[in-house]
Amino acid sequence: MKRNKYTCGLDAAIDVMGGKWKCLILWELAFATRRLGELRRAIPDISERVLILQLKEMVASGLVHREMYHQVPPKVEYSLTEFGRSLIEALMPLGEWGEQNMARIEAIPRG
Repeated sequence: MKRNKYTCGLDAAIDVMGGKWKCLILWELAFATRRLGELRRAIPDISERVLILQLKEMVASGLVHREMYHQVPPKVEYSLTEFGRSLIEALMPLGEWGEQNMARIEAIPRG
């Protein structure tokens, strides 16, 4: 995140979302608390390294809560914070738009 002054609200929102992976992680956490392996299976194209880095950034920005249970083997769960839930509420209409237009978007020629 750039953490500078933003030119508008969309600039700030896009900065905190940080691209494709964070949106997909947020989407998965919107429906349930998840462990790392569950997130990895739910988002098959993301590497474990990128997933871990994105989760660390999301925890640091306050979107995601990381709960570590001190047991053997160690257990870590990720869930949305109130801040993260408020972002998901803003993203829901965008996701619905994507669902409604997915066929058209998939048909767009890629160069």
